[in-house]
Amino acid sequence: MAKKKLNKNWLHDHINDPYVKLAQKEGYRARAVYKLKEIDESERLIMPGQVVVDLGSTPGSWSQYLRNKMAGAAGGGINGTIIGLDMLPMDPIADVHFILGDFREEAMLAELKQILRGREVDVVLSDIAPNLSGIAIADAARVEEIIDLALEFAEAHLKPSGALLVKCFNGNGYNEILIKFRATFKTVVSKKPKASRDKSSEIFLLGRILKNPRPN
Repeated sequence: MAKKKLNKNWLHDHINDPYVKLAQKEGYRARAVYKLKEIDESERLIMPGQVVVDLGSTPGSWSQYLRNKMAGAAGGGINGTIIGLDMLPMDPIADVHFILGDFREEAMLAELKQILRGREVDVVLSDIAPNLSGIAIADAARVEEIIDLALEFAEAHLKPSGALLVKCFNGNGYNEILIKFRATFKTVVSKKPKASRDKSSEIFLLGRILKNPRPN
């Protein structure tokens, strides 16, 4: 009964959420787009001409935003390259390369390599969150594992001047994640966008400029 009430409350909040209404009005697939938009506007993260990888891109609102930022190339299309990766299918978005699968697998990395054609990535984005169990220690470990994978991916593919933006949670394990970010990037900032729900402990970490870039 309590669970049913909780679901009903969530549905009520969701339907009346101003960001949900705005996303529907502006044609975005999820309210999460406004988190990226706010961070981008304050940090000048996304620019035309960049190569951007969207980890965990489904349902696609972040990739939609990237496409809109890079639109207007001569002759149509976009000025830049957007690559979405996810284990769940994503409905096509014009000018966005989508790869279905686990980005740790060789087949997916080979497909990514083909699209990149030797280029390094300017920005890696990750809005991935694990299915939370409610057990704080277990959930913190799951979040940290995802962040570790995003860091590993970024170190393998970013330009030395590149940036990584990830979603994490301000609670158990957050300090450990922050330490790892500071060990990897020269500048690290945390962001709590207005579109993040008040009840949520979610927070975004943005790291810029690799401390130990790969040798060419």
